[in-house]
Amino acid sequence: MKIKLNVWRQKDATSKGAMVSYDLDHVEADMSFLEMIDVLNEELISKGEEPVEFDHDCREGICGTCSMTINGRPHGPQHRTTACQLHMRSFSDGDTITVEPFRAAAFPVIKDLIVDRSAFDRIQQAGGYISVNTSGNPVDANAIPIEKEHADLSFNAATCIGCGACVAACKNASAMLFTSAKVSQYALLPQGQVEATTRVLNMVKQMDLEGFGNCTNTGACEVECPKGISLENIARLNREYLSASLKK
Repeated sequence: MKIKLNVWRQKDATSKGAMVSYDLDHVEADMSFLEMIDVLNEELISKGEEPVEFDHDCREGICGTCSMTINGRPHGPQHRTTACQLHMRSFSDGDTITVEPFRAAAFPVIKDLIVDRSAFDRIQQAGGYISVNTSGNPVDANAIPIEKEHADLSFNAATCIGCGACVAACKNASAMLFTSAKVSQYALLPQGQVEATTRVLNMVKQMDLEGFGNCTNTGACEVECPKGISLENIARLNREYLSASLKK
């Protein structure tokens, strides 16, 4: 396959970036999208040019670090697929592909396609934990009965990998889907009730401090989420927040 790439190049958050075009003549259909960028970088390095910086780790669709916008969509055109699991067979010979970093004020560009998503870490640190016995004599997990429906919903919320696609898809760059998933996975379990009030208040406060926008209620976040995190979690967060605010 022959592919033309339009790639966003930017030295750092304070520098002006620009699109740079590259032509690749030997792209195999079974390559992953990141392997294709590896091939591009090998060519650039052989020419003595700067390789395209991009983030990646497991390349198995579970770490969430391969955050890039491909042809205007977070992680690319394939539904519920991370960029690392997207394959070049999803494109056609002669296609032009535009690759950009996630766009959000709370996700400043580090370099090229890499953005700083540490805002998500700070939101989790604000309340994404439960009280546990760490004295060396913890209670067995099966000692507390949990309804299967609640356990399933909690597990589904916990599948959020924190990639930031929800933020990139939202016209207000809202982090409500991410924050609601982290609130929900504990709000649904008895172990999460001790910090329930402070958790939602602190996490929402931190989300606002990081500069994320308000929820637009358009549902673009759920559509582009590679793990299919449900909008129901946002409704649950709103209920938890209202309840906590009345108790405050």
